[in-house]
Amino acid sequence: MATACSQQVTFWDLGPQQVVADFEGGCLVTDAGLLAIRALDKELGVLAEVARRLPDPRAQKFVTHSREALLTQQVYQILADYPDCNDARRLRHDPLFQTLADVAPDAERPLASGSTLARFQQAYTRRQADRPPEERDVLREVDAALSQRLKVLNDYLPELFIRTRRQAPAFVILDIDASDDPTHGQQVLTGFHGYFDQHQYFPLYVFDGTTGFPLAAWLRPGTVHASCGAVETLRPIVAQLRAAWPGVTILVRGDNGMAVPAVYEFCEAEGLLYAFGYATNDVLRARTDGWLADLETYYHWYRHREPHVQRFEVIADYQAGSWSGPRRIVVKLEVNRLGTNRRFVVTNLSGHPRGIYHGFYVQRGEVPEKPIGELKNGLHADRLSFHRFRPNALKLLEHTLAYALVVLHREATADLPEVARAQVSTLRLRLWKVAALVKTSVRRIWFHFSATWPYRELWLQVRQALTRFVQQVQAARPVLPGREGVLPM
Repeated sequence: MATACSQQVTFWDLGPQQVVADFEGGCLVTDAGLLAIRALDKELGVLAEVARRLPDPRAQKFVTHSREALLTQQVYQILADYPDCNDARRLRHDPLFQTLADVAPDAERPLASGSTLARFQQAYTRRQADRPPEERDVLREVDAALSQRLKVLNDYLPELFIRTRRQAPAFVILDIDASDDPTHGQQVLTGFHGYFDQHQYFPLYVFDGTTGFPLAAWLRPGTVHASCGAVETLRPIVAQLRAAWPGVTILVRGDNGMAVPAVYEFCEAEGLLYAFGYATNDVLRARTDGWLADLETYYHWYRHREPHVQRFEVIADYQAGSWSGPRRIVVKLEVNRLGTNRRFVVTNLSGHPRGIYHGFYVQRGEVPEKPIGELKNGLHADRLSFHRFRPNALKLLEHTLAYALVVLHREATADLPEVARAQVSTLRLRLWKVAALVKTSVRRIWFHFSATWPYRELWLQVRQALTRFVQQVQAARPVLPGREGVLPM
């Protein structure tokens, strides 16, 4: 009878000891810290609820992997830094990812393959595959599902924001912004954008300006104007916020790409306060030349004492040719050793122009710039490599859902600044990407962490903070008009 010999590798001698490696360490996983954020997700019903709403044209009696399992697998791959469908080739057998997807670790029950994930993104089904394409009625259902999923997810984001507030806010800031998403290959509706000097998509995002929570993510063709779809995106968000909190003050903030009459008029008709960057033109330059000359004179005489000077003014009666009436322009004039600078903001906010500019408008550097940067750099939301447009749009929303979980994680750990202020890459490195030994019994699935893990105590504090957050959210239990009872938790 043959005896199995363990593989062993000897490297070098360290004094009287040999450095040796073998393969007898048991079942190890490398991203066990994600268990805490999955517990938060499950207790709030984040992915379970949205998965329940997604249209699924597959023949359900032949389905092996449910909508929730597929969505969960994809979102947690993204959080763990495995953003592509083909990463599932290895992870589908990983006991941790099986556990995250509510599958007991079992080599005989792997998760979905990369091709299965990709087919789900494309709402693919084999129903009626034996018929010619022109006779397959199910193709209309597939086409509808591809579009409906995008609306379902975008409607869900503000709803999730509302039901995870622990108290009604006095105001909500809607930060709306477009971002370039470089493309490679032959993706449908990609286009060359002259300003960015690349082939790209041009997604539109909306974030809560206080927390950075994502409220919308619409993929758009690469050559559209930055404001394309802005009003259509803001309208349902405003309606949901007002349905939940009738007295809430809503402010809208954006750069000069959003500064178009349709957006102003929508905000004014809906009673929204706004501030948008506005591009320089000859009329504005002429009206501010005198103020800038005064500031240059001041800088000439006092530059040794004040190397950087600013002046803020208001033009109350500016009216562009395409506007229906005059609007207020806040002017920032600046002189320093590099020269002069003028910036303009169109707004219906009253108050001192310095406060509007520095206290409100330039806070866009925090939101939405940082969330967009994290979506791209931390969660790889720009890896949209499907050929077809709507599967790419769904993929973008999956990355956005992952970011929503990150924001909830931050809100829950507000009392732990080193966690609440950490970027996604830091959270992943310190708290999520940690090895554990997996052991299973009839009653338990054990994840054994190292006793010497340097962030052990911090991770336990995070877990406690997440539990408290869930309890506080559940205690608040907001009810949305038009829905029966309380939204599921």
